[in-house]
Amino acid sequence: MPLKMAKCVIVLNFKTYRESTGDLGLRLARLCEKVSLESGVPFVAAVQLADLSRIASAVSIPVYAQHIDNVSFGSHTGWVLPEAVAEAGAKGTLLNHAEHQIPAKEVEALIPHLRTLSLSSLVCGNTVDVCRSLAAFHPDYIAVEPPELIGSGIPVSKAKPEVVSGAVEAVKSVNHKVRVLCGAGISTGIDVKKAVDLGAEGVLLASGVVKAKDPEAALRDLVSQL
Repeated sequence: MPLKMAKCVIVLNFKTYRESTGDLGLRLARLCEKVSLESGVPFVAAVQLADLSRIASAVSIPVYAQHIDNVSFGSHTGWVLPEAVAEAGAKGTLLNHAEHQIPAKEVEALIPHLRTLSLSSLVCGNTVDVCRSLAAFHPDYIAVEPPELIGSGIPVSKAKPEVVSGAVEAVKSVNHKVRVLCGAGISTGIDVKKAVDLGAEGVLLASGVVKAKDPEAALRDLVSQL
């Protein structure tokens, strides 16, 4: 099922945890693929740059970079070139995550560049107003993530449901084609269902699966209420 048409998309951010690095990262991506194929729920794996090519070539689900930079071919040592990410097999990228924020003007410049490379853009925003501003740049996805809840185990859909519903309303008022995801603290199927009930079209999560004792069971639980 194409991501654009799916009722709910689950994006797993591998971050730089030991449990999602190298061989363990490949194993986790394969578990995401397995649960996605069995459940029919689309999954996206946002992996570390060093693992991107290896994982993208090994699984059928979309693989995203965790970040790219607004640079072109040339002398940019240590920066992440969008063309290189596309060549490595990525289908998209996260932008402006709370742990790697960039200026709004960089986001604005990157989105059309990504589109020329057939790369999807998933931009993170920490408030309703920020999400509204980001919608004007026409990304494919916006994830609302209050930073104080990231990794807390307390889902934003429970702690601050008005942020989720408010972000959905704000983004859709600017561009109804942008899909809004719910991030921060998501870890269970109940959290996912609550986010969808509030209008979100997917979730962005990390530690609830990556750090789980049984990642496969955690992945299955995510889709259990859909």
